Amino acid sequence: MTRWRIERLGRRGDGVAVAGEARALAPLTLPGEEIEGEAEEGRIAAPRIVAPSAQRVAAACPHYRACGGCALMHGSDDFVAGWKVGVVESALAAQGIAAPVTMAHVSPPRSRRRAVLSGRRTKKGALLGFHRRFSDVVVDLADCMVLRPAILAALPELRRLVVMGGSRSAELALTVTETLAGLDVAVQGGKPMDAGLLAQLAALAREAGWARLVWGNEPLLLRPPELQFGRARVVLPPGGFLQATAEGEAALLAAVRAIVGDAARIADLFAGAGTFTLPLAERAEVHAVEGLSAPLAALDAGWRAAPGLRRVTTETRDLARRPLLPDELARVDAGVIDPPRTGAAAQAAALAESSVPLVAWVSCDPVTFARDARRMIEGGYAMGPVGVVDQFRWSPHVELTAAFTRQRPSR
Repeated sequence: MTRWRIERLGRRGDGVAVAGEARALAPLTLPGEEIEGEAEEGRIAAPRIVAPSAQRVAAACPHYRACGGCALMHGSDDFVAGWKVGVVESALAAQGIAAPVTMAHVSPPRSRRRAVLSGRRTKKGALLGFHRRFSDVVVDLADCMVLRPAILAALPELRRLVVMGGSRSAELALTVTETLAGLDVAVQGGKPMDAGLLAQLAALAREAGWARLVWGNEPLLLRPPELQFGRARVVLPPGGFLQATAEGEAALLAAVRAIVGDAARIADLFAGAGTFTLPLAERAEVHAVEGLSAPLAALDAGWRAAPGLRRVTTETRDLARRPLLPDELARVDAGVIDPPRTGAAAQAAALAESSVPLVAWVSCDPVTFARDARRMIEGGYAMGPVGVVDQFRWSPHVELTAAFTRQRPSR
């Protein structure tokens, strides 16, 4: 049996194991540990811990060793926080940027209000949960340490849904979101809708008390699945983006508010359905720009129905292809940007050439953030502080906020 030493963790949370000149990835390990196991195709599937790290803890979830939903539950909270801060520091260092990075927030257990579950019909019923590590096998959940209680309580009804509309040859993807009116359930991969299936699904949704059920592209609305953004209530469109936890969203919003301060006119780029736009409109006029029309329509409806908000305008625009240009940005006192994982290379270049005094940056990918941050710094902005927001507890996913302040005119 080959003996290995864990050198560090990779970006997906697996240990990088070293034995002489050989290297392999080993799940559920920590830096400094010694393990035994055989590598196949560069991976040690079942490492045996010979010398554990002092940072190792007992995982709280009974599904942890099999389930791929979490990757870092075997590490102490201090270790995971330090590792995620280190991921950001390393990404910045690769772009030649040195900046203080701190852990700003860690969402508590059982706080995930949105999850994508996998469902598969079986001879005896249904499997419902997350995939096994490195496999398409579904681990059937009896409990989960990350999901909100309302989602956990719905697992029996969701299994019934898989039995009704699933097949043994195809897997269903169930996006489940907790809203103010009940659960919003969107299903992809199910049987084609017909009158009989519609009647069954409608009866189940009513019995379960769900707000909305979307089957493929067919919505069944019982009550508007509203979410609270500041003073406004917004009906999120099916498949619309939502921060994973309410606590994480509050931490991101607090950071954004601190950065933009008393700015009277704000451009919110990649605005979605108004996570930042609507709370910021309590004190500022906001121009919300988003590539999809449905979230902006939801944002606009929420703004019009909310009391006491300042003027909000919306613009449907693909910022990856047509970023807001410096002359358009000249009208605002601050910018807020929350791009997808691919980052905002084009918009960063335009911001770097603009006169916007302050930019609050929110990112879900440290590598693309660091690339865009370098462009901002080259354009005359100073960066800092950088705060890590850990919404996806026990996962390798890292989110952050950063302030950019114009120090010198753009070239």
